[in-house]
Amino acid sequence: MATKADEPAGGVGATALGAAEMRAEEQMRADRLFDDPYAAAFVAAAPPLFPEMESIADDPAIAALRAAFSTDIVVRTRIYDEFLLDAVTAGCRQIVLVAAGLDARAFRLDWPAGVRVFELDLAAVLAFKDAVLRDLQARPRCDRVGVGVDLREDWPTDLLAAAFESGARTAWTAEGLLPYLSNDDAVRLLTSIGELSAPGSQLAFEHDEFAARSTLTQARAAEALHEVTSMWKGGLSDDAPTWLRHHHWQVQTHDRATLARAYGRPTSDDSTVGFLTATRLA
Repeated sequence: MATKADEPAGGVGATALGAAEMRAEEQMRADRLFDDPYAAAFVAAAPPLFPEMESIADDPAIAALRAAFSTDIVVRTRIYDEFLLDAVTAGCRQIVLVAAGLDARAFRLDWPAGVRVFELDLAAVLAFKDAVLRDLQARPRCDRVGVGVDLREDWPTDLLAAAFESGARTAWTAEGLLPYLSNDDAVRLLTSIGELSAPGSQLAFEHDEFAARSTLTQARAAEALHEVTSMWKGGLSDDAPTWLRHHHWQVQTHDRATLARAYGRPTSDDSTVGFLTATRLA
């Protein structure tokens, strides 16, 4: 397996491991919402997450928040899986996973011929991911291209250098990303995605993450989770659907609680937090 020298960097890399841990737990369920046979290997190859953090066994409130996070990640994984496969059916043959983390969609989804998946993330995260997948002798089900970038910098130049075609319809996801960006960085990111998107391209990300009763807002109030919540910068300060409509996207919003119930995973998060999907108009 990957050695400790191959571990992702701290910060967002650690959150990628946390999400992998929750997907690994979902994989053990008979009624799982997706198949991810690789998640457990990522967890096994890394040291314990946030070792200084208070054990959830010592605090029922933290345990409840952890369960809520797990449900959120499981539901959003299924939603993004379906979004991407639907986008491919609609004619997108380029996929860009912005902040791809340790989800192995290039390996675990049933992609049709001709699809190219670009994975954007920190170079250390992708190196760790590749090392684990090599040890498993995993083979991607598409043309997979990893692009090591800092999303706060000039990542479009690196993506274009990796043979991304800006004239082709593309499906973009920014899963679990925007809360870790400042408003300025979020605006730059979404502006760049728009500039690289041909008409008919599609985009998906979570929105209203810091609504009054959301899981993230509750977590921010928990002192024991400060090591995690201190990484959150707030994301886009404007209303995301309105911002996108003003920048040539047709937008649909989807309520998280409704989607969770539809998948048989009701959530305690009854806020308006949800998912946003958009189609590029021009």
